[in-house]
Amino acid sequence: DPDSGDNGLLLYSLVNNQMNEFDIDEKTGQIFTVSVAGKAGTFYLEVQAADQGTRRLTAQTTVNVTVDSSSSNNMVVAVLNQMINVVEKNIAEVKRVLEDNLAWNVYIVDLYSNEAERKARSSTDVTYVKIIAFDEANQEVSAEDVKRKLREQKSDIEGELEKIFSTSVTAAIEEAPADSASPELIATIVLGVLLACTLIASLAYVLFTIKIKRKHEQEHLVTKQAEITEGIDNLCATDENGSLKTLEKLKHTNN
Repeated sequence: DPDSGDNGLLLYSLVNNQMNEFDIDEKTGQIFTVSVAGKAGTFYLEVQAADQGTRRLTAQTTVNVTVDSSSSNNMVVAVLNQMINVVEKNIAEVKRVLEDNLAWNVYIVDLYSNEAERKARSSTDVTYVKIIAFDEANQEVSAEDVKRKLREQKSDIEGELEKIFSTSVTAAIEEAPADSASPELIATIVLGVLLACTLIASLAYVLFTIKIKRKHEQEHLVTKQAEITEGIDNLCATDENGSLKTLEKLKHTNN
């Protein structure tokens, strides 16, 4: 706006209070993401510019923002000890501080906290800022390089953020947790354990059965031997006079 004074002072806003996925810096007109995690497609934003003159004049235009569903391995998450609603209000300044200290173009992909509902934003004092950086050739800077630079510039970044938030600020890097086992892997492990237990139980049953069978065979053999021994012990008998005669002789006598 070529006017001077209040007539040339423009303030930008999103029409219909479109604040779910995007927001806008009222002074610069810069549009940035608030929460587009898991979303893809084209968003149509109605942007209004208004001067601050006595007879306020406005103009509107539509900005099309396309969110790519593809993910990048170079995303880095910075953790600020500030409430998310406060960070949102100062997101343009946060972006400026990061770009000044990293010397790269920084895009804030997402802001989020541990609170699931947006209405509870002010109840947490930790905000996660997901960023990606691009060099002068508009190529993605590797996540490791971004993390290294953030660590090197940590004190300077925190110092400048303290001026913005008017309070002590700590900026840390969220390290990705160790990959947890997938449901398929967990199911495989559980199934393997169950199969192993079943196999052990089966082997124990077979061994127990063999042991019982052997015991019965031994008992049967002992009984057989006892019967044979008893038969041998009765090979002798007494005759009519009470004298011992062999069974063979008794048989001959009977005949």
